[in-house]
Amino acid sequence: MTGGKRMKKTGKTTLCLTLLLWMLVVTLVAQDLQPLRNRPNLPATNGDTLKRSVHRRSYEVVEPTVVLPSTFREAKPNVLTDSLATLDSFFAKLKQLLVGTRKDSVRIVHIGDSHVRGHIFPQTVGERLKQLFGGISYIDVGLNGAFSQTFSRPERIAPIAALNPDLLILSFGTNESHNRRYNSRLHFRHLSELVDMLREALPDTPMLLTTPPGSYTRGGTRRRRTYSINPRTALVTQTILHFGHDYGVAVWDLYDVAGDGRRAAANWWEAGLMRPDHIHFSPQGYELQGNLLYQALIHGYNDYVDY
Repeated sequence: MTGGKRMKKTGKTTLCLTLLLWMLVVTLVAQDLQPLRNRPNLPATNGDTLKRSVHRRSYEVVEPTVVLPSTFREAKPNVLTDSLATLDSFFAKLKQLLVGTRKDSVRIVHIGDSHVRGHIFPQTVGERLKQLFGGISYIDVGLNGAFSQTFSRPERIAPIAALNPDLLILSFGTNESHNRRYNSRLHFRHLSELVDMLREALPDTPMLLTTPPGSYTRGGTRRRRTYSINPRTALVTQTILHFGHDYGVAVWDLYDVAGDGRRAAANWWEAGLMRPDHIHFSPQGYELQGNLLYQALIHGYNDYVDY
């Protein structure tokens, strides 16, 4: 083979090797880039998913900080229990208010005993929600000395149903706990009667049960009164929690939030937030309870929009 032919062959070989090397580099680069788009810890790149991600961040609101008195001990996380997500329809309406796509107000009706009748507790919740979301209608219907069964009458259900609430809050338990012959099964039955009647009248309205804040029982004589923590409040609270679980109703456990149950009443009293009767609360005490319920609702709302 002559030198000229040898050089031509060598040149072709070099060109082929160069082309193969270039193709290999392109292939390796492509293989390195492709998995990067599909890593599970990176956001998807399609427009719909990215749009939802941006909207989720804009739907969230700042969760309020509630400062408990320094005397409060053993306080628990302030959250709602709603394993079936029954409050999602309510939170969806709050989101519509926030972004301006809802023209009607969101209506909340809060029924209960004297703690609700005093107005400060429920209206604190309503005012805070109104400040944040705007179109909130918050109506409280409380009766002194009320038990849950007090409202289990057609003449009491009808006015509540006529308000057509988007959320119904039920706050009972303090008066049940002051019944020395308290019976958990009977209490459960009374709750079921009330909730069944409300569900029949308002089949699309989610409900939120709250547990009592805690109280004392009175003893001693007229000249010298003595007070001790009411032990039945813990039983009443457990009944409400069990009922909420079995009936699929959301619960806000104020009794636990305020001091792991055992410390609840003592925390309120030692902070100077209870009245001398050791059952009712000062305006500041009811305002704190309202701020705590508001905080729990906002936490639940943020969990909903971030889901």
